Amino acid sequence: QVQVVESGGGLVQAGGSLRLSCAASASGRTFSTYTMGWFRQAPGKEREFVAGRSRSGGSTRYSDSVKGRFTISGDNAKNTVYLQMNSLKPEDTAVYYCAASTTVILHTSTLQYPYWGQGTQVTVSS
Repeated sequence: QVQVVESGGGLVQAGGSLRLSCAASASGRTFSTYTMGWFRQAPGKEREFVAGRSRSGGSTRYSDSVKGRFTISGDNAKNTVYLQMNSLKPEDTAVYYCAASTTVILHTSTLQYPYWGQGTQVTVSS
């Protein structure tokens, strides 16, 4: 079993920045064996991929809507992955979820991530 806990959400004005953190822990496995992803879900919409980081941290992937504004990074020693969000827009408002997968491939589908956090609200005001 993997525990995933997000933090760092809040209310910010358009153009501002926030950094989300995600701590993942599991008995018997090291953090570096997990592919990590950030997803978000706005009211009335499906959960969508935002950014992902490969197990080694050598590969990252972003959705087109956040590319150039968001950065995913991680610290394997701290079992933590981060999502730095800059130049935030009102359309970025959503509940943001961190998810973990044991697959080698950095997937963008929610179906490939069996472990999820509880989510953290990000609200961007105009």
